[in-house]
Amino acid sequence: MIRKSLLSFSIAAMVILTGHCWSQSSAQTPSDNSAQSATDQDIDLLRKDVRSQKRQIIASNLQLTDQEAVKFWPLYDQYTADLVKINDAKYAALKEFASSYSTLTDDQATGLVRKTLGVDQSVAELRLRYISLFNNVIPGRKTSVFFQLDRRLVMLIDLQLASQIPGILLSGGTPRQ
Repeated sequence: MIRKSLLSFSIAAMVILTGHCWSQSSAQTPSDNSAQSATDQDIDLLRKDVRSQKRQIIASNLQLTDQEAVKFWPLYDQYTADLVKINDAKYAALKEFASSYSTLTDDQATGLVRKTLGVDQSVAELRLRYISLFNNVIPGRKTSVFFQLDRRLVMLIDLQLASQIPGILLSGGTPRQ
């Protein structure tokens, strides 16, 4: 059941994110604020849709009792809100990388890598902080399943994003443009 749900999520994430290729933003000029704003709004809506699908997958795979669900979902919403705040920085860095790829200096590119790695570290710290909070409302085994699902779903999204931004090395070792 987990595999089927993850596959459905993966397909949905690919459809959602492929329609908004990050490299498209690099073709926009700075004066094209309305087009950029529309793209930002579209991405925000898509992120909300992905979060909704993620919630459904977690609900169908975690199998919470009624008592657990009453305590789990508010904590999950709090965790998701904290995760969204952290991931906003990741998406901003990816967007900056994609939109300025052809003009980035080495120092700017390195700075963006540091930002995204800092986001990864912040996500790991958030998860570590929430382990005990989730253990207070659901058993440890269910907490473990939750974090496994959460990580897998985020990895699927990140994989799709990575395939959409310029500069990812192809097998030939040259940056894709």
